[in-house]
Amino acid sequence: MSKACRPRESSIALEEKRRAAQEARDYLRFLGAWMRKPLQAGAIVPSSKSLARRMVRDIGVGDGRVVELGGGTGVFTRAILATGLPRDQLEVVEIEPALARSLRQTFPGVSIVEAPAQYFSQHAAGQPGDYQAVVSGLPLLAMDRDVQHGILEEAFRMLAPQGTMMQFTYSPRSPVKPGILEDLGLTIERAGQTLRNFPPATLFRIRRK
Repeated sequence: MSKACRPRESSIALEEKRRAAQEARDYLRFLGAWMRKPLQAGAIVPSSKSLARRMVRDIGVGDGRVVELGGGTGVFTRAILATGLPRDQLEVVEIEPALARSLRQTFPGVSIVEAPAQYFSQHAAGQPGDYQAVVSGLPLLAMDRDVQHGILEEAFRMLAPQGTMMQFTYSPRSPVKPGILEDLGLTIERAGQTLRNFPPATLFRIRRK
């Protein structure tokens, strides 16, 4: 093997070690958040990269701002930025202080909003109608009717008329409680499923009627 190949191989190995170390740190942060508030975290492991790619596939560069609800360890945040969306067009809502601090360190230039999702507009950089998409990693199934209603109402207050909200759940059924969609003039459809996640996840797309 030529000496010229060795630096390249060494660089790849170092990058893999760096990535593995970052994923380990992310998992420990997520596990800590889950232990403090299991219902708020929703799952014991972060979402997979496969799920993240599916959640962000409708995002278009130049189509408007994006807000992520429940940033966690940044799995969806990385996927959103990988679409080419500028960092100053993304806002991430994360109520858990330790996770919010980590997100600020990991994603400089991205606005991290440390507030309940149903009050996001009070801290938003954009105006109602400026947002093309809401990407939600919130455990919506575990939330009561009033909280669900507040989150969806807030999301569609900020979304453009053709904007969409992507939500995933670990159940094949709709995560939105009966009556809320009708009350807010919304519709929901299954947008896919991925087994490459633990637990397996179902994706839902929510829109205005």
